Amino acid sequence: MKINRVKGTYDVLPEESSKWQQLEQAIRDLTKVYDFLEIRTPMMEYSDVFHRENDLSDMVTKETYDFLDRSNRKLTLRPEGTAGVIRSYVEHKLYAEQSLKKVYYIGPNFRYERPQKGRYRQFSQFGIEAIGSSDPMIDAEVIMLSYDFINKLGLKDVKVRLNSLGDKLSREAYQSALKAHFEPHRKTLCSDCQVRIDKNPLRILDCKVDAKHEAVLHAPTPIQYLNESSKAYFDQVIKYLDAADISYELAPRLVRGLDYYSHTVFEVEAKIEGFGAQNVLGGGGRYENLVEELGGPQTPGIGVAFGMERLLMAIEMENPSWFNQHHLDVYIIQFNDALKKEAVKIAHDLRAQGIKTNMNYLNRSFKAQLKEALRFNAKHMIFLGEDEYKKGYVAIKNSETEVQENIKIEEIVSYLSKTIYGEEL
Repeated sequence: MKINRVKGTYDVLPEESSKWQQLEQAIRDLTKVYDFLEIRTPMMEYSDVFHRENDLSDMVTKETYDFLDRSNRKLTLRPEGTAGVIRSYVEHKLYAEQSLKKVYYIGPNFRYERPQKGRYRQFSQFGIEAIGSSDPMIDAEVIMLSYDFINKLGLKDVKVRLNSLGDKLSREAYQSALKAHFEPHRKTLCSDCQVRIDKNPLRILDCKVDAKHEAVLHAPTPIQYLNESSKAYFDQVIKYLDAADISYELAPRLVRGLDYYSHTVFEVEAKIEGFGAQNVLGGGGRYENLVEELGGPQTPGIGVAFGMERLLMAIEMENPSWFNQHHLDVYIIQFNDALKKEAVKIAHDLRAQGIKTNMNYLNRSFKAQLKEALRFNAKHMIFLGEDEYKKGYVAIKNSETEVQENIKIEEIVSYLSKTIYGEEL
C-alpha cells in the first residue's frame, strides 16, 4: 500500500535541507546582533490560547486544527507563534522581571486553508516578539530588524508598508464608522461579512471573498479616526524610521489579519519577478491586551512573523546565488576492497578535525567513484591505490586547481588542514 504525505504538507529532501539551514543561520546571526534570544514553545496548546472570545479572525474561526485528547481536553495545533509565546511569558511570570523581553522563534504552524504555491497547511515561521515596552522606539526597532533581514537575503527594492490602528478609543471610533459604512451594503456582502458587521467590522477589510466589493474599496481608513495621542505615537515611530533611513510607505488600508493588533501595523515586501501579485514576505504589529487576555498583567508588546517557505521561494527566484552550494572537503576513492579499512581510518581522522569527508559505500568502480566525487563538489580527492599504499603515501588532488600531490599517509590530516584552514595541526 502506497501512503503519500498529508495534503498541504511537504518533505524537505536532503538536497534542500542545507538551504533551510542557511536561512535559519541568517536568522540567528541577525537576531544575535539585535540581542533577541530564542524561545521554543509547544506545537500544540490548550485551545483557549487561540480561541479567545474577542478574536474573530479567519485564522481562528475557520483555519485551526482542533481536537480532543484522550482525556477529553480541547487542544489546538498552533496556527501562529505569538499567542504561544505570550502564554509562556505569562505562565513563567517573565513579567515579574519588569524588563523588556526580546525573543525570537522558528518553527512549524498549522492552518486548514487551501494549499497553493508557497502556502501550506503545515508551514514554518520565523518571528520575533518584544514584550514589555510601550515606547514607539521598540516598534521602530522591530521594523528595522525586519527590513534588515530581507535586505540581507539579497532581495531587491525592500520596503515597509506602514499604518496605525490607534489605541483602544481610536479603534472603537473606527469600528463604529465601519459599521455605519457597511450597514447599507449588508445584503450584498458575503454571509461571513454580514455577521462581521455586528461583531467585528474591521475583519471585513481582510475578507478574501469581498476584497473587490465597492463598499470595501471605499471604506474609511483607520488613520482618519486616530485621536491626538495615537497620532503622536505614530509620528514618533516614523521619526525613528527616518533616523535609521528605513524605506517605507504609508498604507492607509493596511489592517493585518489578527484581531489583537493596535497602534503600529506593518508589512515588509520586496520586488520579486514572477512571484505574483503579493510580494509581501512578512508582517506584524503592536498588541496592548494580549498578555492580559492570557492571564497576565496589562503588558504591551510588538511582533512580526515571516513565512519560511515564501522566503526560500523568493530567494530561489530572485537571488539563488545567496545559497551556498553543497560541497565536500574530501572524497576518498579506494581502488579495491582490501583498502577499505585504511579508507575508514583516514575518513575518521579527517572528520575528527571537522573536515567534511565522504567515500564509496556501494562497491562502485573507480570511474563511478570519481563521478560521485564530482557530483558532491568535493574540493579534494584522495586516491587510495594499492601500490601507493604499500609505499606509504596517497595521491591528493585539488579539484579546483587540478594539482595532484603525493602525501605520506601519516601527513594526510596535517596537509589537508593546512590546505583547507590555512594552518597545520
